[in-house]
Amino acid sequence: MEALCLSLVGSDRGFRDGGGKMAAPRDQLGAVEEKGSSGRQGSSGVEVVFPSDPATSAPLCPHGPTLLFVKVNQGKEETRRFYACSACRDRKDCNFFQWEDEKLSGARLAAQEAHNQRCQPPLSRSQCVERYLKFIELPLSQRKFCQRCQQLVLPDDGEKHREHQIVGDVSITQLKRPSQLLCPLENKKTNAQYLFADRSCLFLVDLLSTLGFRRVLCVGTPRYSQFYMEDSFCHYNMFNHHFFDGKAALEVCRTFLQEDKGEGVIMVTDPPFGGLVEPLAVTFKKLIAMWKEGQSQENNRKELPIFWIFPYFFESRICQFFPSFCMLDYQVDYDNHALYKHGKTGRKQSPVRIFTNIPPNKIILPIEEGYRFCSLCQRYVSRENQHCEHCNSCTSKDGRKWNHCFLCKKCVKPSWIHCDVCNHCALPDHSCEGPKDGCFICGELDHKRSTCPNISTSKKADKAVRKQKQRKSNKMKMETTKGQSMNHISVTRRKKRRERAHQYLCS
Repeated sequence: MEALCLSLVGSDRGFRDGGGKMAAPRDQLGAVEEKGSSGRQGSSGVEVVFPSDPATSAPLCPHGPTLLFVKVNQGKEETRRFYACSACRDRKDCNFFQWEDEKLSGARLAAQEAHNQRCQPPLSRSQCVERYLKFIELPLSQRKFCQRCQQLVLPDDGEKHREHQIVGDVSITQLKRPSQLLCPLENKKTNAQYLFADRSCLFLVDLLSTLGFRRVLCVGTPRYSQFYMEDSFCHYNMFNHHFFDGKAALEVCRTFLQEDKGEGVIMVTDPPFGGLVEPLAVTFKKLIAMWKEGQSQENNRKELPIFWIFPYFFESRICQFFPSFCMLDYQVDYDNHALYKHGKTGRKQSPVRIFTNIPPNKIILPIEEGYRFCSLCQRYVSRENQHCEHCNSCTSKDGRKWNHCFLCKKCVKPSWIHCDVCNHCALPDHSCEGPKDGCFICGELDHKRSTCPNISTSKKADKAVRKQKQRKSNKMKMETTKGQSMNHISVTRRKKRRERAHQYLCS
């Protein structure tokens, strides 16, 4: 099976999801799971803004074009929007910040460009490919990998790694599976990486083969640059659709997606769980559009098959952008994560699922792991996911048996109870006075801020406020300048009077 890997820029760091909730690193998702489904946990946050004009260029940081953000506080937008890194939410990792209306001097622009260049990888893609070709030509006894530097070692590099821990006799099989050589990064705020357990890897590979896919576009393969040729790997930022090696890398991706008129290819992505859903969706739609360019007119209604691996409680957000997607019951687990292990029960089960636009009745989940086929839903479900005759669906999302609430007219988690004050089900210790779901602008509960019909009015009001503040600021500057000028005149007059008095006394 052929693959093209698009590397991941960004990782498990705290981002704000467009719905107003904080998306957490993978070890904090349990709290988000219990709280996030019951409503918004705060009425303030930071939201991403996509310009109405696609040609609008954003300033660059080391991770490519930045994203435009706006602060939303108690139902109102702040008056100034700002650009920040698309991949890093921690200023320690990327401290780029620029107001949308800020005018930069030539010197500052030059300093930004120099900083961006200094932050690029030490080796270019062509240099990585050159080193790889030299490495595979070496005899087995000379093929070495430095665990400290996480780098393939050529004979000329031996002195640099003399005191480092070295893995010798690196086989071609190991080179084809870089995750067996690379140590996962463990900084949970910046570069935490969690690897699929063998169980999940084998399931995915067998499933892709069974479904007849011959090529896989892997979006999210960090640090694999030194293990692949130029036609199999692109350095890419999935949060802003940025190819770091320019048009050449873009054409590699385009060619791969459009080969055989786009037949037999699937996109598989495992983004950081703290990542913004909306920028990811925008990026994936651009990849879909690239794939569609190679489709014939009669096949134009087809969709690029996708496996998006993400926690189940983002289901509503993902389906908002991709209505044809459904969530599979299969629990994805990870080798190097203490919580996301297969075989756990209750709330300790892995919350990670597969979202796909492939019809669920075509996807067979392993019966030996307890999955079974529901003839009413026409899909495989987990053992505890019982069909509800009132909802006419297998409703459980987290692997536990959910209970039907006749007042809410839907099934809810077994740990939830119906609250007469809030008039919906929630955790027993929830706050009844907490903010409710709905629109930041008008307060209605049937839509979000991004789809509010009053958003244009809100933007006009914000623009008027910005202009008013700008006029006030200009007036204050003028008054300050005028005051400084008057002070200067007053000082000059006093000085002249003292000089005349001194001359008079001396005469």
